[in-house]
Amino acid sequence: MTRVALIDDHESVRLGLEAVLEREGYDTAFSGASVSAYLSWRAAHGPAPVDVVLLDLTLGDGSTVAENVIRLTYESSVIIHSVADRPAAVREALAAGAAGVVSKSSPLEEVLAAVRTVADGEPLNNVEWASAVESDREFADAQLAVREREVLRLYAAGLPLKAVAERLGIAYSTAKENITRIRVKYTDVGRPAPTKIDLLRRAIEDGIVESPSDG
Repeated sequence: MTRVALIDDHESVRLGLEAVLEREGYDTAFSGASVSAYLSWRAAHGPAPVDVVLLDLTLGDGSTVAENVIRLTYESSVIIHSVADRPAAVREALAAGAAGVVSKSSPLEEVLAAVRTVADGEPLNNVEWASAVESDREFADAQLAVREREVLRLYAAGLPLKAVAERLGIAYSTAKENITRIRVKYTDVGRPAPTKIDLLRRAIEDGIVESPSDG
């Protein structure tokens, strides 16, 4: 039996998915609001890892999609289950190792089909995934690595560079080198960011941080 974990900070979404999956014969081994909660459950109970994790793109605990996917994919396949209109975040999930994305607006049959496909070890080449990645021209041109995006997210959001380094567990010099590379990459694609305010603008444009108007 395919074992599935549901990670979404909206309980109503989890309950709906759980009901459908169990009706179709899947074992919903875990349902919770964060990756940390799932990993704590794994550590406490010692069960085998699940086959597929349905993961919301943005959780309310401040984690990034890259962090979450990386923490999960070493033992399970991950499907992003969210609104597929944030191409930068979707590309970040892909770069971190996610198997694919299914929109929350998709029929439940498509969600089930995605779980079956990924559980069978097949790639999930669906329309939402392809459209999101294809439309993200500026981010694709910038080619920011996962670590660079993490540094930019914290630095552009207002943290001093020393605090960014401490938060990520890296040397100050490494964080500084990341910022330098980020500025070079944006300049190379015609989107210069010489100041911290400019970096914030680029981070908002690419969906790395939310704009103030988005809350």
